[in-house]
Amino acid sequence: MEELLDAIAALVSLVSPEKVRAVAARVRLTDANKAAAVLPSVVGTPVASIVVEQLATAWQNTKVSSGELASMLIAASHVYAKAASEQSTELVWTGPTTPFVSARRTEQALLQVINSAEQSLFITSFVAYDVSTVVKALNVATARGVSITMLLESSQNHGGSINIDVIGKMRDLVPGAQIYAWRNKTGEFVDGRVHAKVAVADSRFCFITSANLTGYAMERNMEAGVLISGGSIPKLLTDHLGSLVSTKIIALV
Repeated sequence: MEELLDAIAALVSLVSPEKVRAVAARVRLTDANKAAAVLPSVVGTPVASIVVEQLATAWQNTKVSSGELASMLIAASHVYAKAASEQSTELVWTGPTTPFVSARRTEQALLQVINSAEQSLFITSFVAYDVSTVVKALNVATARGVSITMLLESSQNHGGSINIDVIGKMRDLVPGAQIYAWRNKTGEFVDGRVHAKVAVADSRFCFITSANLTGYAMERNMEAGVLISGGSIPKLLTDHLGSLVSTKIIALV
């Protein structure tokens, strides 16, 4: 049965719901022993035909009826389509590109998250400087009533690891933001640093990236990340960052 379920999952993730319904309709009229000869022609493409052949082979090794298999296909397709509509994930890349893979640029993705925020925005970064477009977007967000929280690495003079006061600079550039630092480090985290680079808006959109809030990261460095809309990840990230605040692991500065 597991082989059949895997084949169903492979098919519904590859072809459109309309094609799945067409396969299901043909399945209802087909015997399992004849499925390998009949079903591949329904989908039309070589790759999809191979997956349908695998489905037919797996079906022969079960006692599932044609009606049951058709219902399984339609149900699986519906669940897959619904899940896909509720969450989308995009590749984000800055640096050299190739003509073979398309991806959003880091600055574009970050600005999309900031501009989408209606109520809350939480951003973390190791360093932050020389990002005028981001600063402008943050101040516009503040003006429209968005609550902005930032977590940044402290300077060496304040118990951190960098030789510039990025927290002080960002406080001046974005006066409406609440800025936090990780200063009370204990046990295994004594020498830890704020190395996470994320932005999450309204528990609905998040950007997870290797890029710091710097001009080089936005334009020249080779940086990678993912932009996620919907689903559980933005909510989980919001809850975790909020818990760092409520448990006083990070402190307002």
